[in-house]
Amino acid sequence: MNGLYLTFFKRILPLKQLAMLLILSAFAVFTGIKLYNSLSKDVKIIDNGKPIVVKTMSASVEQALEKLDISVRPVDYISMPLNASLDNDSMNVINIKRAVPVNLIIDGQLREVWSYRDTVEEVIKENGITLNPLDRLEGLTLTSQVSSDMVIRIVRVSEEITTEKENIPFAVVEKPNKTMNEGETRVIVRGEDGIREKYFKITYEDGRPVDRLFVNEKVVKDPVDQVVEYGTVMNFRNSRGELVRYSKVLNMRATAYTSSYADTGKSPDHPTFGITYTGIKAREGVVAVDPKIIPLGTKLYIEVPGSAPDYGFAIAGDIGSAVKGNHIDLYFDTREEVRKWGSKKVNVYILNEQNDSRWKNNTNACK
Repeated sequence: MNGLYLTFFKRILPLKQLAMLLILSAFAVFTGIKLYNSLSKDVKIIDNGKPIVVKTMSASVEQALEKLDISVRPVDYISMPLNASLDNDSMNVINIKRAVPVNLIIDGQLREVWSYRDTVEEVIKENGITLNPLDRLEGLTLTSQVSSDMVIRIVRVSEEITTEKENIPFAVVEKPNKTMNEGETRVIVRGEDGIREKYFKITYEDGRPVDRLFVNEKVVKDPVDQVVEYGTVMNFRNSRGELVRYSKVLNMRATAYTSSYADTGKSPDHPTFGITYTGIKAREGVVAVDPKIIPLGTKLYIEVPGSAPDYGFAIAGDIGSAVKGNHIDLYFDTREEVRKWGSKKVNVYILNEQNDSRWKNNTNACK
């Protein structure tokens, strides 16, 4: 075909004119190429990591992308503004990072966002979320790479120290009281419970308590011991309902006597008739004892076991040649009473209070 055109031009044009035409054509082509090269721009587009290198006559980034049918969404990243002019003298590099959907769960709420960031940490910061020191990610780390439809769950973690109070029961201290009756008690210092404070660290995740750890404890109030006195004085109720307090009880054989000549060998006109060994006038309530067993002057209560009336309150004020050991001789006013008494087994209580007012006031006691 070229040979036909050349033959055609040879027939029409002279040889010199043909040569000139060829030179002009070549110059035009060279000039056009040079002009294109001077006006075109080198562009390298990296679209989500895939590079494309082109030459373009486009004046701006937006025009270049349109000619290549590349669209950029508002959520995507582009390294140059769309209205930026392309440089004729150097390679224009346009980096595009495509955003992907990400699900953020925080404070119990789901937030659907788009992000072109590389790591979880960058997505969190991009969305204005501040992580507290104790917060954690569920199944991820801050350096985890972002992927499409990823779920980033942020667990809010907080701690607080709580205080619990508990009572410290007071102790009861018992002290004997030698002036109180057995069975009697008296509070002399009222007890008070102490208070102990216990400290616990409570860990919350998204507002729910998940852990409780004992930290420490201290006593903020010491307990006060309750002091109770208890009686040690032995006692019993006699047949008349009186409380008899004693320190010792003796099981003895009791006989009876009077001031009569038959019992004492003294007649009424004798200067010491009716006067006991201790100088006390003989009357009911005065008894003869063995001083080795019961010291003279000792206050007594003489109980008759069974249904018989007690002899009652008495004083050891006399002795007798026949009164030895666990033998006691009780004074009566008449021989008839002595006869009725005979000999009995009795319980002789050594009174706890030797100046007992009941003994003094007893009508049968010696005055």
